[in-house]
Amino acid sequence: MHILLTGAAGFIGRHVLEQLLAHGHEVRALDSMRPDVHRSGTAWTPPRGVEALVGDVRDRAFVSRAVSGVDAVIHLAAKVGLGVDLDDMPDYASSNDVGTAELLAGMARAGVSRLTLASSMVVYGEGFGRCPAHGSVRPGPRLESALAAGDFEPPCPICALALAVGLVDEETPFDPRNAYATSKAAQEFYAANWARAAGGSAAMMRYHNVYGPGMPRDTPYAGVASIFTSALRRGEAPRVFEDGRQRRDFVHVRDVAAATVRACERHVEGVRAYNVGSGIPRTVGDMALALALALHGPAPVVTGQYRLGDVRHITADSSRLRRELGWAPAVDFADGMTELAALSVEQPARPRVAAG
Repeated sequence: MHILLTGAAGFIGRHVLEQLLAHGHEVRALDSMRPDVHRSGTAWTPPRGVEALVGDVRDRAFVSRAVSGVDAVIHLAAKVGLGVDLDDMPDYASSNDVGTAELLAGMARAGVSRLTLASSMVVYGEGFGRCPAHGSVRPGPRLESALAAGDFEPPCPICALALAVGLVDEETPFDPRNAYATSKAAQEFYAANWARAAGGSAAMMRYHNVYGPGMPRDTPYAGVASIFTSALRRGEAPRVFEDGRQRRDFVHVRDVAAATVRACERHVEGVRAYNVGSGIPRTVGDMALALALALHGPAPVVTGQYRLGDVRHITADSSRLRRELGWAPAVDFADGMTELAALSVEQPARPRVAAG
């Protein structure tokens, strides 16, 4: 197929591009090269034979050129992260939602009928939990007063008891709890609107905590694994927020790329969401300790710090992706941590520049 890949120069995009080429697809690779994602002056040289476009998906004329003549679109381009404050909201809405809407409108004009969309586990918020008294419930909000007191577990909204953690499947209702999460939920709704109106197919890939080679470092969008390895390379202990017991599903970027390409190739009808995770929940503290051991660095420090809007626990049931598309993760967590540690040693962090 001839495939348009947006966000092609990004962390996940580079791996998706590599796998698309390995599968024999013709790729048009697009990226905005925005400086808050790619350091100023960063060069982007796609592999030979790949048509590269630099531009913004919010630009209608540029989008019309980008979608012309392609068979399918993999849309990864987005502003990611939690944001610093409420002033970030307009940029999330513009970059992610307006950008996606312009891309979908361009696809409709060009008659492109297949979309694979990078979504996120954050659309679920806290997912759901099990209360000993009330069964399966949507966790209540975590109040700042409770977090400040070191009470990190989300409560039952009925009786305020602590909840047991449950896996979320794709039918779990949305409950986005920050601007980024809200923008990803909106992207899915726009994609579903487009698919129904245009007779297209849309696969929503709800990525869990992605790590691996090429993770961004020292940017606002660095994942927790990148933050930990950056600290360890400086000889500092990784600092773990809350009590370190937040549960996540850490999935390797090569596995995420394989799932994305598989969905692009095989999902050809209707709207379908797929959780993309390893299927084995681990804590943030587990990851920090694994990286500290692999890098022979200082033990993690549990800080008790917190950020409003952070999700306490979110872990996925990825069985639909395995069952319907025949995908399975191939990278073991321990092997992935060892690889990540080795790469961080080979590519030492840049020295910090003091402000003044």
